[in-house]
Amino acid sequence: METGATGGRGSGPTGARGFTLVELMIAVAVVAVLLSIAVPAYREYARRGAVAGAIEVLAAGRVVAERYFLDTATYEDMPCPGGTRYFAIECESDAESYRITATGEGSMNEFVYTIDEANLRTTSGPWGEGNCWITRKGDRC
Repeated sequence: METGATGGRGSGPTGARGFTLVELMIAVAVVAVLLSIAVPAYREYARRGAVAGAIEVLAAGRVVAERYFLDTATYEDMPCPGGTRYFAIECESDAESYRITATGEGSMNEFVYTIDEANLRTTSGPWGEGNCWITRKGDRC
């Protein structure tokens, strides 16, 4: 009967078992593959959320601009909506027209969305350009 440390896995005096270097390397490789898939997917998910926030502000800004026009018969000096965490909002207006622009900041710095008094919506950014709001990678106008 064996009672000492004579070699072999798990045959030590305490009967402790551990991972071999090969098993540990396989586990690290599996985690690396999962992260290489999950991180870009999460990044795109977060970008879509930031774009949705900017579009919501632009749409609400249009409602405020139209309400202001009904009250004053001009777009000049209309109130401009506040920005979001990832987008700065800028308004340009005169008596008969306006344009509200959401410009990305930080990780969203390449994205620009606009809307005007004719409800013309434009997108410029890494997901594409056009006369609509592109809300996810791969979409087109």
